[in-house]
Amino acid sequence: MRRSTALANPTTHVQLIDDPNEVAFLEAQNGLRQFDEVLRLIRESNWRFNLTPELVKDLQWFATKGIWSSAGRFRQHPVSITNTPHSPPPPEDVPQLVYEMCEYANSKIDSPFHVSAYLMWRLNWIHPFGDGNGRTSRAVSYLALSIGLQTELPGSPTVPELIVGAKQPYYAALDAADAAWQRGDVDVSEMESLLNRLLEQQLRSIKR
Repeated sequence: MRRSTALANPTTHVQLIDDPNEVAFLEAQNGLRQFDEVLRLIRESNWRFNLTPELVKDLQWFATKGIWSSAGRFRQHPVSITNTPHSPPPPEDVPQLVYEMCEYANSKIDSPFHVSAYLMWRLNWIHPFGDGNGRTSRAVSYLALSIGLQTELPGSPTVPELIVGAKQPYYAALDAADAAWQRGDVDVSEMESLLNRLLEQQLRSIKR
């Protein structure tokens, strides 16, 4: 399992709750609120996709508010991620990298599975937040997929929920994209395939 860890003792990234049960409860509540916000954005999009760094920060705020003092703000400290050779970029590079990520996604939205897969990987690669990177990447990815396909996707569990339920294929797809980037390529084909399979599973649920 991948986990991010601060490499410093940042005063800007402080956990506000100590009780693990309370943290778990609030994370669950925040997750529902974050998904409600994604649905609102889909319904009000008029099928136009315009991802911005501010929107990415807003979605992370929904996931981590009340738990971390840094909710809704880019990290100001270096981090490491366990169980992967990838080292996220230094904090001073984060704003520009997120901006470039958004510009790339906005320019490619005619290929919704590619954009969705790219955002899932790239946001995790940048790791722009002290916490909530995975949850935010899945929210942004699902937003892009829905708007790109021009529909509010029916069925449950949703693609993000299916990923949480079986994370190993998701981690493998992230690792494959990381390896391609090391070779100088943007290749998220394994993640695209995973999203295709999971969306099929989500849509099949409406026939039950």
